[in-house]
Amino acid sequence: MKNFMVYGSYGYTGQLIVEQAVKAGLKPLLAGRDEKQLRAQAEKFGLEYRAFSIENSAALDSALMEVDAVLHCAGPFVLTFRQMAEACIRTKRHYVDISGEIEGFEALALMDEEAQRAGIMLLPGGGFDVVPSDCLIAHTAGKLPSATHLELYIKSVGSGVSRGTARSGIENMQREGRIRRDGKIISVPNVWGTKDVDFGRGPSRLVSMGWGDISTAYHSTGIPNVTVYMGFPKEMVNMMGMTRYFGFLLYTRTARNFIKWLIGKFLAPGPTRKQNENGLSMLIAEVTDGKQTVRAKLKTPEAYYLTALTSVEIMRRILNSDFKSGFQTPSKVYGADFILQFNGVERTEI
Repeated sequence: MKNFMVYGSYGYTGQLIVEQAVKAGLKPLLAGRDEKQLRAQAEKFGLEYRAFSIENSAALDSALMEVDAVLHCAGPFVLTFRQMAEACIRTKRHYVDISGEIEGFEALALMDEEAQRAGIMLLPGGGFDVVPSDCLIAHTAGKLPSATHLELYIKSVGSGVSRGTARSGIENMQREGRIRRDGKIISVPNVWGTKDVDFGRGPSRLVSMGWGDISTAYHSTGIPNVTVYMGFPKEMVNMMGMTRYFGFLLYTRTARNFIKWLIGKFLAPGPTRKQNENGLSMLIAEVTDGKQTVRAKLKTPEAYYLTALTSVEIMRRILNSDFKSGFQTPSKVYGADFILQFNGVERTEI
């Protein structure tokens, strides 16, 4: 029987994914570095597990040979995606991750020919980064094929941040903000731009953000100019702005490791179950060709919960031979309406 592996299964999002997979009748192979946590999780769900470091290429290849695909959940992905993706190409196994990191997306895009030769799919961003936004962008761009500029607006309501997301942010903090201009990704200062956007409940102040769609939207639609804006608490926005002046003090490996230790010590693992169940996310995509403008809005369940839903559905489809070889984005392989199948998702034209 076809199966898939979840690497990093005992992390906050990994746990949500395993629960959703079991609920869907799947029995993924659990994997990661910590055997104690793996054993407890495996016993809870009646699943098998393999404990090994991603740096152990022999053990990694051996585990991959037991499955048809991997759902990679161990971040920060900038430190782990390449080892896993290269192993998938070696063993001819499909690769999906739940990353939102631009560097990984762009590097995996360069592996397109290798993946095609291996007959496998490389699909980063299989969770909230970037399934809902990529599908919304593809839908909106499809209404205006002449579009040259895209702006994406994102706001979370009643959710929170997991330790893994926070650690990934620390690992990537020295890269500042990013936008795409004339087809090229360029760096801009943190809090480079702000926007007041009304999602239907009054204006919200958003700030520019180097979100994964800076990479994937271009691969999905060909639109050469992309900017993403996101809502954050005022205190966090102020801190992001201050990194323009003293951020270099935090960019050393020692400083980053210390901050990640603090995150593990004092930050909650992630949103509570109540937040998972009751939180929601709002997204607006706006495309223009300078003469016409088209906008659409998407409402989704809470981001981490949605990540479990979308990533498990992608794995289910892969196991049913529904995939495209090479580097893909969610909307390229499964279409702009892929996101609409999930309960709680609503798309409207505005």
